[in-house]
Amino acid sequence: MKILLVGGGGREHALAWALHRHGHTLTFTDNNPAFAELGTVRTGDPLALAAAVNLVVIGPEAPLAAGLVNRLHTAGIPAFGPTAAAARLESSKIFGKRFCARQGLPAPGFTVVEAGENYTATEAGVVKLDGLAAGKGVWVCNSPEETTAAVRTAQQLRPDAAVLIEEKLTGRELSLLAISDGERIVCLPGARDHKRRYDGDRGPNTGGMGAVAPVPVPELAACELLMQRAVAGMAAEGNPFRGVLYGGFMLSPRGPELLEFNVRFGDPECQPLMMLWDEDPAPWFLGAATGKLPPGKPKIHDGAACCVVVCGEGYPESPAHAPILALPQDRDDAVCFQAGTKRIDGQLWATGGRVLGLTARGATPEEARRRAYAMTEELRFEGASWRLDIGT
Repeated sequence: MKILLVGGGGREHALAWALHRHGHTLTFTDNNPAFAELGTVRTGDPLALAAAVNLVVIGPEAPLAAGLVNRLHTAGIPAFGPTAAAARLESSKIFGKRFCARQGLPAPGFTVVEAGENYTATEAGVVKLDGLAAGKGVWVCNSPEETTAAVRTAQQLRPDAAVLIEEKLTGRELSLLAISDGERIVCLPGARDHKRRYDGDRGPNTGGMGAVAPVPVPELAACELLMQRAVAGMAAEGNPFRGVLYGGFMLSPRGPELLEFNVRFGDPECQPLMMLWDEDPAPWFLGAATGKLPPGKPKIHDGAACCVVVCGEGYPESPAHAPILALPQDRDDAVCFQAGTKRIDGQLWATGGRVLGLTARGATPEEARRRAYAMTEELRFEGASWRLDIGT
């Protein structure tokens, strides 16, 4: 199959790796140095590039929110991802919360602070920018004063936008991703992302410092049911969801509650999930795009997978900028996915916030974690940094 892949980060490298190993011909719209061994990079308008392919796979959220799938559908080109209307589940956090309320999906209570409104919090809450924020527009506050300050920070960042304040919940988090054709869903193994920058879940929120899968929890079946209800609700409201729907859950004392939706593969959850996917993913992506998933469920490896994100020491405040002198050697079950790299005068450089995703599979979660961390011993670039407690 000829496939156009939109996006150039670690998530897209993982998708390309999974598709390439099953013999598909890949074209890329973005330039990730790892793509040179997997296909052909052709920058330009994705709609023009898509004329010569059988399927377009869209990795990031921004082109989905901007309506790329709508344009591709109009041109008769199958695209794996939701329309702009369905992508509002992520592109507007407020839309997502109100959708949960309309559909009776359990979720934290919330307040909307309109643009320009002078707001003073009376309790600790979770403050979120309403639009896309690359996984970073969230402040988890510990007091009313922190919450008030976070609202003002959000208003300064986007003066014309409303701000969402959510009830602060306690419990374990779970990321559950489901492939959907607009009616039916198939859920992938539950995963857990580690958002905070430093060990022990300290420091600022980031795009994600690592992830593990599967995460066996007794609430998994209930979360899968909520994902099916969400897809049914989108269809009932006239915006059928096709693509991959990401449900971020808090397993609270009240039961599973939806913290947020994403409308694409999570990054870094995508990396361990692709490592666990034990068959060609292209028929599932095409089935979602065309409204008819294959029967059954995707074949998943036994065992577990772990992704450890390597960043620069100044992340998330500043990106890395150093030559990469050595990378871990890729194997069938251990891959160094490139996220924030660039080739400069023939030399590979670390140039982004999150630079690499060291991802390994093992018979047990402990083995997967050990093998992922063993890859750091082969890595060399100045300022390389990572958490030491991913998967614990």
